[in-house]
Amino acid sequence: MSTLAPAIDPLRIALVDDHSLCRRGLTELLTNRYGMEVVGATDNHMELDQILNTLHPTLLVMDLRMDPYSGIQIMEKIRANGHQVPVIILTMSDAESDLAAALRAGVRGYLLKDMSPDDVVDGIRRVAAGEMVVAPSMTMKMIGILQRGNTREDYQNSLKLLTEREHEILGLLAQGSTNKVIARALGISNDTVKQHVRHILNKLNLTSRVEAAVLFAVERKNQGRAVNS
Repeated sequence: MSTLAPAIDPLRIALVDDHSLCRRGLTELLTNRYGMEVVGATDNHMELDQILNTLHPTLLVMDLRMDPYSGIQIMEKIRANGHQVPVIILTMSDAESDLAAALRAGVRGYLLKDMSPDDVVDGIRRVAAGEMVVAPSMTMKMIGILQRGNTREDYQNSLKLLTEREHEILGLLAQGSTNKVIARALGISNDTVKQHVRHILNKLNLTSRVEAAVLFAVERKNQGRAVNS
């Protein structure tokens, strides 16, 4: 059993799963055992849009393989409608291709349904706190996807190409900060932040801010292990 991350109040969750039993079971688990508030649960994107517009959940926990639309397709639809709520994929799929698609779509978490309830809730709370969370069993697949054939030495060398300001911004990206939050923190414009993010991605040979955040977090963890060894 893991040590749970601190509770984030108020934590309001919306659930999307095409199996009613999963929706009911997860709703009861999160509300009765962990004291979270599930503000809505659905199996379709139109009802989800209403939930997002009227109930304003903190997080969206969504299955991946659904019919007729996948979790990624539903995520694309809500993003097109202007909803930026963080998304956690909760799925049975441990396929590297599904993880890669989810990361490209910008999910903040990728958890597996065979994880313990404590670990799932810990992941939900960590995403709510601004972290990027992936099921422990998927970590090596994630690193392999994000490094895109580059070695850790390649990544470390690429980090050396970043300016001091770009290192600052990369660190804030790793904390889950939006461009607006970064701009306020550093006293620069939103457009300047966007330009810095583009430069960071180009120098690290990455395609998304999620990839940059995850690799930065992995590298810091590796550095911590090296110091403690």
